[in-house]
Amino acid sequence: MAQRILIVEDEDKLRRVLSLHLRGEGYDTEEARTAEEALPLAEGVALVLTDLRLPTLDGLTLMEKLRLMSPSVPVVVMTAYGSVEVAVEAMKRGAADFLPKPFSLDHLMTVVRKALEVKTLREENVRLKEELGHKYTFSNIVGQGAKMQEILASVERVAPTRTTVLLCGESGVGKDLIARAIHHHSPRDKHPFVKINCTAIPENLMESELFGYEKGAFTGAAQAKPGKFEQADTGTVFLDEIGDVPPSIQVKLLRVLQEREFERLGSNKTRSIDVRVIAATNVDLQRAIEEGNFREDLYYRLNVFPMTIPPLRERREDIPFLAEHFLARFAALHGRGPLTLSAAAQSKLVQYDWPGNVRELENVMERALVLASGDELQEDHIRLDHAPRRGSGGAGLNGDGFLPEGVTLDQHEQQLIREALRRAGGNKSQAARLLGLSRNALRYRLAQIGLE
Repeated sequence: MAQRILIVEDEDKLRRVLSLHLRGEGYDTEEARTAEEALPLAEGVALVLTDLRLPTLDGLTLMEKLRLMSPSVPVVVMTAYGSVEVAVEAMKRGAADFLPKPFSLDHLMTVVRKALEVKTLREENVRLKEELGHKYTFSNIVGQGAKMQEILASVERVAPTRTTVLLCGESGVGKDLIARAIHHHSPRDKHPFVKINCTAIPENLMESELFGYEKGAFTGAAQAKPGKFEQADTGTVFLDEIGDVPPSIQVKLLRVLQEREFERLGSNKTRSIDVRVIAATNVDLQRAIEEGNFREDLYYRLNVFPMTIPPLRERREDIPFLAEHFLARFAALHGRGPLTLSAAAQSKLVQYDWPGNVRELENVMERALVLASGDELQEDHIRLDHAPRRGSGGAGLNGDGFLPEGVTLDQHEQQLIREALRRAGGNKSQAARLLGLSRNALRYRLAQIGLE
């Protein structure tokens, strides 16, 4: 995608010349005569080129306001009243460079390219520093058992390719970590990794969030904004909880996967992108297709390289290693010395079913570290959720399998739904599976009892 440059200049002829030249060099441009006109256009630009003398607010004041909005965007100031003092003041206030008028177009391009290169280097430096805290290498994906070793082998095979990957598994099994590992070991690892939590975006905002919008596309759209797919151009898009995407958006996702192009909301201009797509789901997409909640053609576009991450209860051999991994991490985080697990504590962890999977184990180990005072975690430091398992008579049933006296069928249903939501940590998709319902059926029941 072409980088956008905002030109703020009250002299119309010069502004048009600068815009035409920059467009000829492959950049997109926005134009403004005043600082007031410029501010709404500044979001998402790569660089601002502004005159120092402007009507009302001057260029230095504009630069200060821009730095509050977007600290990383470089500002190049130009003025016909060039002097050493003015140049020094502009640089002190954060200008990327200074252009005294008149200047040649070649000089302009040298300054612009230099400012953009410095911006890219700074962003890369920030990204690398963030990754130093936790690199997504195979050594950070703990799993000694055969099932996880098979998953890691699959990651190693698929990572170097452009192939679309579909990660399946319950909430908390580590789909996000696997997705990042695929990106980190791919040729795109120096480019953006953009995660989109499909359950966190309201349906009426999803199209604009994914694909962006143009100025005036809807009430409140004061300036154009790129969507998540544009932000991920040349990198990877991770569509988490893809099963919760509404049908109206599924059609648009299908087009992106098929043709690698889309339009922003409120625009007829087709934009092309180069992204690798990784999707994840904790629902049965084939069942969702049968129920009419998911497009079959989209499923086959996503299901090119499927990987199922097993729940923790199906790979109990990994539990001690994961527990020790989290224990060491939290000990370092809280400034504690090395801690070990007692045999009784380890046995307690291995025997538990972990409905919340790895995420629940991580929380339990941090809680245990806080409770422990010595250098060994004991059994009583391991605080678990001892909710009754399915098949043990059922929550709320008496020993004969009937409702307790005085409990109505509606009340019992509410108890079961609340219990499922509690065990699923509020995740409706997982709660629906525990109850043997579709997600839509659970939503209907929640609305009926006033919990939606």
